[in-house]
Amino acid sequence: MGSSGDATTWRPGTVREAAGGIVALTTATFLAVTTEMLPVGVLPAMGAELGVTESIAGLLVTVYAFMVAVLALPLTLWTGRLPRKGLLLGTLAAYTAGNLVVALAPTFAVVAAGRAIGGIAHALFFSLSIAYGSRLVHADFTGRALALVTAGASAGFVLGVPLSTSLGTAVGWRVAFGVLAAACAGTLLLVALLLPAVSVDSAAEADHPDRRLRRGRLAAVSVANALVYLGQYTVYTYVAVILLATGLAASGVGPVLLVLGGLGLVGTWFAGVTLDRRPRASLLLVLGAMVVGLVALGLTFPGFVGVLGACALWGAAFGAVASSFQTAAIRTRGANPDVIGALVNATANIGIGGGAALGGAVLAGAGLEWVSFCGAVLVLVGALVVLLARRAFPSTPG
Repeated sequence: MGSSGDATTWRPGTVREAAGGIVALTTATFLAVTTEMLPVGVLPAMGAELGVTESIAGLLVTVYAFMVAVLALPLTLWTGRLPRKGLLLGTLAAYTAGNLVVALAPTFAVVAAGRAIGGIAHALFFSLSIAYGSRLVHADFTGRALALVTAGASAGFVLGVPLSTSLGTAVGWRVAFGVLAAACAGTLLLVALLLPAVSVDSAAEADHPDRRLRRGRLAAVSVANALVYLGQYTVYTYVAVILLATGLAASGVGPVLLVLGGLGLVGTWFAGVTLDRRPRASLLLVLGAMVVGLVALGLTFPGFVGVLGACALWGAAFGAVASSFQTAAIRTRGANPDVIGALVNATANIGIGGGAALGGAVLAGAGLEWVSFCGAVLVLVGALVVLLARRAFPSTPG
């Protein structure tokens, strides 16, 4: 792939030198995650007003995620010669429009259409942002840069989803989506001002003698990524339902998610300080903590204190997951950064969408108490892939 027409004056350097661009990407990531996950916190209210069950309302997450999974790679390839910055701004405009449609939608079908607009934007946004973050800095700082960008995703859980959930509980979920649309429009302006344009790498390594090995490593990272996200969202999609089942009042769900999300920033910080030194040990520790937290959640449900403690461990560990897999994928050099970003984006959303559907099926069948055990098994399988694929997940960045 040749130059995309973006400015070629930006030279990757340190995280400090790229601070303005990283701040812009982090803010945009915050809004993107909040847009994707807002229905999680207001599922009961949305279902009640729109006349659908909670498991049907959960399909708003599933359909969104499957659109991302299907469209991420094709859209990234089709737009490969377009300026990266302009394309990123286009995704933020689509987020704004999609959230506005949901806020004003008279029926569940129109809500689904608004979510579809957001899903198309999401298919490109995270593919672009992962590659963009890696291009802003020298390769030695990839882990730290992507951890900082991913901090926007953690902040989406810490602030975006809980605060919008609290807002939705207080004055209605439509207001929450309307406020989110306005925030996306403001972030579009911020990105336009702060994010430098970058050039797209040529596919010079397409004929590299190790290309098959590199692609195999990228495939291993992608499979593990999908499994971990599948386990995570089998449970997290229904976290509001779980918390309500412990006896927590609806008005308390937002504050609890705020605290749990804050613990996710601990995981993001942990990733930032370890991914450029001990990436393999870091990821295995994180996945092990997730499994323990999810099993504990199942064992203590429906006791409020036990569920809260288990969620704290689980949430803190998950805060490190996104940047860990993004960094591992970029370092395989199995494709150019845009395609790698698309694969990470697609496989994560296969897990998100599949998890929402699987969790809904378990909820409707075996019951809510089994959802967390199902999630734990899937995360454990993902951890086994990481353990076995040593070359895809090396002990050191080199």
